[in-house]
Amino acid sequence: GCDGNFNCETGFCKNSEQCNGAGGVPPASLAEFTLKAWGGQDFYDVSLVDGYNVPVLIDPHGGSGCKRAGGCVKDINSECPAALSVKGHNGNTVACKSGCLGYNTDQECCRGAYGTPDKCHRSATAQMFKDACPTAYSYAYDDGSSTFTCQATATYTVQFC
Repeated sequence: GCDGNFNCETGFCKNSEQCNGAGGVPPASLAEFTLKAWGGQDFYDVSLVDGYNVPVLIDPHGGSGCKRAGGCVKDINSECPAALSVKGHNGNTVACKSGCLGYNTDQECCRGAYGTPDKCHRSATAQMFKDACPTAYSYAYDDGSSTFTCQATATYTVQFC
């Protein structure tokens, strides 16, 4: 929940109802869009690279070649390891940090010696996220199963639920 000043337990925009282009404070599930890009296509995804707080689902309408992105088959917050868990005022887990956010290692964050797709692989934490939300990004190089395209004539419904 949030108080009257938009201070929320997770994913808030620093005392504002709108983030105005800035990301919410992690850990937070993200819906990401690049509209009318290369070849007149929209690119979109649900990212858990900055952690998870709520399931996100992107449903495209119209356009061609469009697929649903995001959606979860399990609640990550109920399975989140204690070391990555963010607790709310009532003591329940309200968000789960990604491995990068929680452990801050080059291997978890795909940087340094692990900064290329051939060197960085899905960690156990990223796999837990992927198992729960199969079409969401779970780590930096998760493009193959997590980036979606649609002709730019589409409209989108984004559900946070």
